[in-house]
Amino acid sequence: MRFLSAADVAQAVPMTAAIDAVAQAFGMLARGEADIPLRTAIATPAYAATTFFMPGRLGGESPALGLKTVSVFPQNVYRAEPTIYALVTLFDPTSGRPLAVLDGTYLTALRTGAASGVATRLLARSDARTLVVFGAGAQALPQAQAVLAARPTINNIWIVNRTRDRATLVAARLRGEGFRGDIRIATDPTLPLAEADVICTATSSPTPLFAAELVRPGTHINAIGAYRPDMAEIPPALVARSRIFVDQRHAAWAEAGDLIQARAAGLIDEQHIAGELGELVNGAVVGRAAADEITLFKSVGNAVQDLAVAALALQRANELGLGAEVAL
Repeated sequence: MRFLSAADVAQAVPMTAAIDAVAQAFGMLARGEADIPLRTAIATPAYAATTFFMPGRLGGESPALGLKTVSVFPQNVYRAEPTIYALVTLFDPTSGRPLAVLDGTYLTALRTGAASGVATRLLARSDARTLVVFGAGAQALPQAQAVLAARPTINNIWIVNRTRDRATLVAARLRGEGFRGDIRIATDPTLPLAEADVICTATSSPTPLFAAELVRPGTHINAIGAYRPDMAEIPPALVARSRIFVDQRHAAWAEAGDLIQARAAGLIDEQHIAGELGELVNGAVVGRAAADEITLFKSVGNAVQDLAVAALALQRANELGLGAEVAL
């Protein structure tokens, strides 16, 4: 078996490659070339935490078989620990032989950012200039990286966070990676949203992050933070105004609080979803229909993302000699 660290995965799979791999995987999911059961969630109420078990199989020309285990412990932030820990295990799809164990914490951030990159590539206006990122946790940087990869026209970034310290760190990382545009930090969303062309919400907020009327026509939104029915980042009225795409319909209606709460309020129904991301990749549904339309990609995460990026990381690691081999 090959063991790959976060650094190995980062060296093997740059963001642009991750976006391409995730786009291909979602296309396979929409064509019925993947077997992805609903994930199993185990709650740890004492720590307001949830651990997810996400198995899956990819078919087609690049088959993959594996399982991701990811634990989300929001209170870890008070212990100076990551809020997300994860492992991805890959197996030979022809024999079941264990092939690799990968650090899933970085891989989760990478593949989640990559999905937003796919959605931004297909839904955001081509002239997008300003990105607004809500949250400054582990997902903030890859969300920004993915949008920049999909829309290199972006030259202004706002980071909206309750505290400035963590937002400052994200801004420093972006500058360190070569972003030469303007980066500003805010604790109030009013001014950032008045300028936003693309919004990424990456928080664990149980309630909407801003008022619906603050989002201007033509904005594209990647909402990736609310992963339980009792969580919501996007106001129900804004959900109702948007052209909505999801990673997978049945998973979204089972887990996405943004959609579930808007439906409970009588503002949307199942027909309000314009399509799955894979259908958009395959050209089976229409994406943005007008320049002034608000588009929303609501993601709860899907194992095809993990399998696609993990399989690519293992392939490149074998080619580059990355990681460590261990005999079981």
